[in-house]
Amino acid sequence: MNRLDHRDPLVFDTHELGRRPGSLRKVTRTLEAPEGLGIIDVIGVPEKSEIALELRLESVVEGVLVTGTAEARVEGECVRCLEPVEDEIDVEFQELFYYPESDEKGRGRSTAAADELDEDDEEETYRLEGDYFDLQPVLRDAVVLALPLQPVCQEDCLGLCSECGARLSDDPDHHHEAADPRWAALQGLSAAHGDEGDGIKTSDAREGTAENQEK
Repeated sequence: MNRLDHRDPLVFDTHELGRRPGSLRKVTRTLEAPEGLGIIDVIGVPEKSEIALELRLESVVEGVLVTGTAEARVEGECVRCLEPVEDEIDVEFQELFYYPESDEKGRGRSTAAADELDEDDEEETYRLEGDYFDLQPVLRDAVVLALPLQPVCQEDCLGLCSECGARLSDDPDHHHEAADPRWAALQGLSAAHGDEGDGIKTSDAREGTAENQEK
């Protein structure tokens, strides 16, 4: 097991809380956001931006119950027009960090039920390392669940023009004159007939000039 870095601002010490069930401690901390706190390439909390945490640590039989809120600024890109998107989020979370010596999901679980735990359940079980716990994975899950999968700059964003890429919300009347492809062939024929007519007129003019010169 990797030892937690006690200097990490998202690692908390529960030593002062003790292990007496019902013991309570409140913690307030403002820190810099770690890397990757959000949905990659979509929207998230900018790295090293400010996060305000308020935590309630409660000692229970199985471990330490952590309840808290986090306030942060998020940045992303509108999926319709690609304009920058900024917002403030306020997320809530709660997680039980088990004592190292406690059983998989707390006391009272039968051996048969414990044997049915799969790998996913194992990964979702958070444990204390000594008196310390790492809040980062819990915070990351809470933030990701609170973020929109398809952020938009405004609910009625019209997106971009498929022809030139102009932002349609800036000019709702924006449009392009589109020729009906069914008429393209006829326009070509019309032009061809016009050229032939000019040729006939030119030929007639030349013949008339020659006749006048003979006279």
